Amino acid sequence: MARVYIIAEAGVNHNGSVDLALQLVEAAKDCGADAVKFQTFRADRIASRSAAKAQYQERQTGNAESHFEMLQRLELNAEAHRRLIDRCRQIDIEFLSSPFDEESVDLLDALGVSQFKVPSGEVTNLPLLRHIASKGRPVILSTGMSTLGEVEEAVLALQAKGTAPITLLHCVTEYPAPYSEINLRAMQTLRAAFGLPVGYSDHTEGIEIAVAAVAMGAQVIEKHFTIDRSLPGPDHAASLEPAELKRMVTAIRNVESALGNGVKVPAPCEIPNISVARKSLIAARNLSAGHRLRAEDITIKRPGTGISPKFLQVLVGHTLRTDVKEDEVIQWNDLA
Repeated sequence: MARVYIIAEAGVNHNGSVDLALQLVEAAKDCGADAVKFQTFRADRIASRSAAKAQYQERQTGNAESHFEMLQRLELNAEAHRRLIDRCRQIDIEFLSSPFDEESVDLLDALGVSQFKVPSGEVTNLPLLRHIASKGRPVILSTGMSTLGEVEEAVLALQAKGTAPITLLHCVTEYPAPYSEINLRAMQTLRAAFGLPVGYSDHTEGIEIAVAAVAMGAQVIEKHFTIDRSLPGPDHAASLEPAELKRMVTAIRNVESALGNGVKVPAPCEIPNISVARKSLIAARNLSAGHRLRAEDITIKRPGTGISPKFLQVLVGHTLRTDVKEDEVIQWNDLA
């Protein structure tokens, strides 16, 4: 199994500050993530001035500013992107960003991103998907809020305009998402339906659902994080803080290490314990050479250094070649 690709989703948790965004880059690296991901958009390209906020956004940011005004405040310009990309290269963590409009796709393409991460809200935006596919870069597609049919349309749109690899992420688009509605098995449905690599974009509280997804075969995990959950902004409250993100990364690495290759054989660490934990056929009394063994002559005890108990009926009726004392392990070479 390939190493799980862990995306630390900074999103808009920079609050429009490049300095805070750079702190998020450093934190993601320190926590062991493979990539740190932001969002690239122009407010006037993705939302009308009359667009309403989501309920979770209202809970976190109130109604003092509109959805459009909130997005304007959270934009990162091209220079900010360059600074973030440069820092990512310096400390060896991959920079990713989700484009929400064609101009943002073009910007990221010009900046040389290795792949595109498509957010769940754009699954039905087939013109945008075709534009992304035309760039010839791998695509990670989140599928929150989608039916299987909508995911199929998105995949076909991407494949019609490009041949680059596609990875599908199961997702539930709520912040935080309730455990009872996560439906992790849908990730396996995506794999079966499309034959593509799958992963999971997690919006639940805590780390256990992301770790469970890895145990179920996720090849990519994406998780929101923030420097401080108490900061103002739409996504901070449903994000991990750095210490939690680090625990998630460690847990994922432990789980993927534990998955193994599926071949059922003793693990190397078990082999020294076989002779201690298993049992052998043991003489129940002093037995003399020439004695024909009966069932009552034999008992089963540790250690497992002799004949396995599964051969008990094979031994009954055999004649001893040597003396065997009570409580000694019977060996094959004790038999005539």
